[in-house]
Formats: sequence, C-alpha cells, structure tokens
Amino acid sequence: MPEHRNIFLHGLSLTLRRFPAVLWAYVFNLGLALIFSIRLHAQFSSIMGHSLAAQRLTNGFDLATVASALFRLQDGPSGGSTGSFSAIPLYLLVYFLLVPGTLFCYQTKSPARLSTLFHQGLIHFWRFFRITLLTLLISALILGPLVFIQGKWADHVDRHAVELHAFFATLVGYVVIFLIASILRLYFDLVEVYTVQLGLHLRHNGKPDRRVRRALAPAWRTLRAHFSQAWPIFLFLTILGASAVILTARISMHMLAQPRVWPTFLLAQFGLFLHLFTRFWQRGAETSLALQNPIFTPSPLPIRPVVGKVNPVDPLHPNHPVPVHQIPSPDLPLDPLPNPEPASPSLDEPDPGVFHHDPNVPPQ
Repeated sequence: MPEHRNIFLHGLSLTLRRFPAVLWAYVFNLGLALIFSIRLHAQFSSIMGHSLAAQRLTNGFDLATVASALFRLQDGPSGGSTGSFSAIPLYLLVYFLLVPGTLFCYQTKSPARLSTLFHQGLIHFWRFFRITLLTLLISALILGPLVFIQGKWADHVDRHAVELHAFFATLVGYVVIFLIASILRLYFDLVEVYTVQLGLHLRHNGKPDRRVRRALAPAWRTLRAHFSQAWPIFLFLTILGASAVILTARISMHMLAQPRVWPTFLLAQFGLFLHLFTRFWQRGAETSLALQNPIFTPSPLPIRPVVGKVNPVDPLHPNHPVPVHQIPSPDLPLDPLPNPEPASPSLDEPDPGVFHHDPNVPPQ
C-alpha cells in the first residue's frame, strides 16, 4: 500500500532533491533569451539608433515609445519578427528533452544529471509530442468557445457599463477562463506523469509501454478523486510564481533610471527563476500524487513469469489448473502419501508347501 503523504511538502522535497533539473532548465531558457535578445537589440537599434525619439528611453521610460517601436519591428531590415517565431521550436525542443527526464528522476532514485535528462527526453520525445498535440486539440475545443463568449460579453459590458464596474464585469469572464484552463493544464500534467510511470513497466514482449492512451484514464481518476487537494495547490503555486514575476518586474521598472543595469537584470532573473521553480514544484506535487495512486498496484507476493510454452495436458505443472474431476471431495479423507506397495492377499491359512518344507524329502 503506497504511503500517503502531503503532496505539497513532498513535491517540494522532490524538487529540492532534483534541484539540478531546475538549474539546467533555467540555463537553457536563459541561453535562448540571450540569443534572441541580441537579435531584438539589433532590430531596436535599426529603428531607433538615429532617432530623437530614442531619448525617451535612454533618459527615462516612455511606454508609448516602446509600443510604437514594437509595432515597427516587422518593418526593420533584420527580418522582422521571424526570430521571435523561430524561438518557439527551440523552446519546445528544450521542453520535450528536459521535462520527461525530470519526471523520470522524480519517480526514480536517479540523479538529475544532464545526460540522464537528455537520454530520457529522447526516449519520451514522441510521447510528449503526442500529448502536446492532444492538449492543444482539447484546449481549443473547450477554451475556444469560451474565448468567443468572453469577447461577446466584453462588447456587451462596453455598451452598458463604464469605469470600475465594467472592469470587474469583464474580469469575471477572464477568471473563469483561467480556472478552466488551469484544470486542463493540471490534467495533462498528470497524463505526462503517468506516461513516464507507464514507461517504467514492460509489456508482454519485453518492451516499455509507450501507449499514451493508457495514461488518460488513470490521470482522470486521480484528478477526480483528489481534485480538492491537487487543484488548490496547483493554483497556489501558479499564483505564487506569477506574483514573483510581477513583483520583481515592478521593482525593475522603478530601477531603470539608474546608471547601472546589472542590478535590474539580476532582480528580473531572480523573479523568472522563482517562477520556474514553482513550475517544477507543481511537477513534484503531481508526481507525489501519482506515486500514491500508481497505475499498477504492486502484488504482495512475487510471481515468476512462465518461460516457454506450458503443456496444457500436464497436470503436474505448477501453473496448470487442476481439472474439476480430480479435485477430492471434502467428505473423503485425504491421503497425502499413498502406499506404493500392492495389497497383500487375504488367505485363510498358510500354504503348507511353502511354510512347511521338509529337508529329507527330495525336490520334485
């Protein structure tokens, strides 16, 4: 019977014990950000390097100037926004390589080395690719109509309400969409956890089980049975990570006028790192929940697999069922050790020719 633990604290413990996975994810995300920020810097320089409007950014911070520059990036000589779209496949590649390896290390005692993360990521690559496609399809079918209804609701609010009342009326719709999206994200996170757990077991042909569809039902049963425990923790960690980003970004905005840039950079990176850590913490809590509700219930007795073909007519084989006609009746006494000798003949008296031999009589 799996031990019941607090998934919030146990998830934190799993994250801290596999902390190198968080560090590697942060390093790769930072590397991607630096690579594509160089291209973004070149685009901004080509637009504003010879413009007097750039003084509004060097001597202060004008949000309207930033917005205008962003809209004009597609007209720049460096290729427009192609670089920002090319970052998406690279980010997904890092995601498909690091996340399966992290979940594998969470569920086993393997250390979170980069070689282990990449090896498991390559093994689970196409499985997580299929899960991502399924997530996009289900999310589009559920969230698409909700976003459409929210747009109609926002237009209705604009026609009949103003100021603070209109803001909160529109905000309600976005909150509902966010809550439903969080449930979908939690469910497919559990699907990914159970997919890795399923790959730890072998099928009858001796190969790992790669069937993603077998993880859908266990993830749904676990989510339904432990919804009141898992969903609040998921929401709390999501809000905690977003709050860290918002708080550090707000402080960084107030530090833009300082001559040194590196304190602002470190503060912003600290907020992003906290957000990444809370995401891995969510993965740890989901792994803890899945370990307490595994797909396969372990047997209390070890069962040896039968090697070779079993003779169906061999009643002495240990795995062969006993025929019904050979089962002894409970009314008859059981003889565990039958007598191998034949029964002795019942004679009234001994044979005189055998037991009364006279030595003086010659043999006939």
